[in-house]
Amino acid sequence: MTPAPLAARLSIPSGPLFFPVTAYGPDGSVDLDVYRAHVRRGVEAGAAAVFACCGTGEFHALTPEEFEACVRAAVEATDGRVPVVAGAGYGTALAVRYARLAAAAGADGLLAMPPYLVVAGQAGLLRHYREVAAATELPVIVYQRDNAVFTPESVVELARTGGIIGFKDGLGDLDLMQRIVSTVRTEVPGDFLYFNGLPTAEQTQLAYRGIGITLYSSAVFCFVPEIALAFHQALATGDDATANRLLDGFYRPFVELRAQGRGYAVSLVKAGVRMRGLDVGEVRPPLHEPAEEHVKQLAQLIERGYALVEEDM
Repeated sequence: MTPAPLAARLSIPSGPLFFPVTAYGPDGSVDLDVYRAHVRRGVEAGAAAVFACCGTGEFHALTPEEFEACVRAAVEATDGRVPVVAGAGYGTALAVRYARLAAAAGADGLLAMPPYLVVAGQAGLLRHYREVAAATELPVIVYQRDNAVFTPESVVELARTGGIIGFKDGLGDLDLMQRIVSTVRTEVPGDFLYFNGLPTAEQTQLAYRGIGITLYSSAVFCFVPEIALAFHQALATGDDATANRLLDGFYRPFVELRAQGRGYAVSLVKAGVRMRGLDVGEVRPPLHEPAEEHVKQLAQLIERGYALVEEDM
């Protein structure tokens, strides 16, 4: 797939952007059959794209061989119905290797995550992402968060780089994002894509929409797709009353629950998937499973969320 078709398919999504968890069997190894089932269910539920082996999918915990197998399984499960974007990260050499593995597995694009550990200057970050973009013909979305934070001028340079089609923000600095959007719009007219990539992005999406960012990741879609779809539809139609009901009754309490434990942005989501009947296994270390009390609270919250959706039907 060339960059233009992927950008076009992502620009106005028909549903949430799905970030599946990675399934593990009882022995801790990757369970590709369950993973395919998870991806297939998400696509059939209305996902507009599958972002395989990214943050929610525990990219950090996968070997290169497991990564390639999971991306290939995601491509098989989607069967061309929606694009598959794969994660790529660590230092430049490894990020390039993961990019090439994703291409070999049939992915349609890459989400380039922050490089490992180091806090680099703007020149070093630009060189890193340019080398990742040059490694394959896959379109690249650059993920800003943690140790990869960009100035507006640097994002202009990313937007001018062949193969880089978008920018995902996991930092949450709306002033910076407004300046980035404005500067790129002025200096590089075109259809550069922006994504809200904060954990439980729905919680902040009304604010991101205000600066023109309509695309967002949805980890919640993994285990309550109906709620995620209802929120997505409310945003798409300007039904802020429904969006606010879901924010007040489900998303804000979920974010507060997620804040009760480190790593819950992944492990709590996995618990939710298991709760809905698909045994995707536990998280791999260094993440840990949520406390039993928090799992019970999640079950209650899911019931409340579905009651809110039924009220609006």
